[in-house]
Amino acid sequence: MNYRIAAIGLAIALPFVWTAPAFARTEVAIDSAVFLERNAPDRGRSLEPARQFRPGDRIVYLVRWERPASAGGFTVVNPLPPAVAYQGSAHSGEEVSADGGRSWGKLGSLRIRDRLVTPDEVTHVRWRIAPQQAARGSGRIAYSAVVR
Repeated sequence: MNYRIAAIGLAIALPFVWTAPAFARTEVAIDSAVFLERNAPDRGRSLEPARQFRPGDRIVYLVRWERPASAGGFTVVNPLPPAVAYQGSAHSGEEVSADGGRSWGKLGSLRIRDRLVTPDEVTHVRWRIAPQQAARGSGRIAYSAVVR
């Protein structure tokens, strides 16, 4: 394994950040896994645990969270490593940032100066978990990226 691949692997494994209202004293447990997406003519699309990464590889993150059901809503924030280009989320409520988390919006409507932000420019992704969702006590978020 070369050092670039190892560095990407370490960056991909960085912990997620969560925020909650200041009065909430319960913690959110977050676990994430990274999968490599493969397309085989005979088997179609499949996911396998990611062990090595090469430029152009499509990866899928699966984020699992748990929190006491009575604790209310919270936010999950994921900084993306520079070696990864964001592609999209299966959770329709995601917001992205292209300036290190200072400003947020939906991909396709977030602007830098006079132009729309592209997926390659995304530096952070966040999901607001509403109290109704959090009341279930656990959930999953999946999103994809491409290794640069």
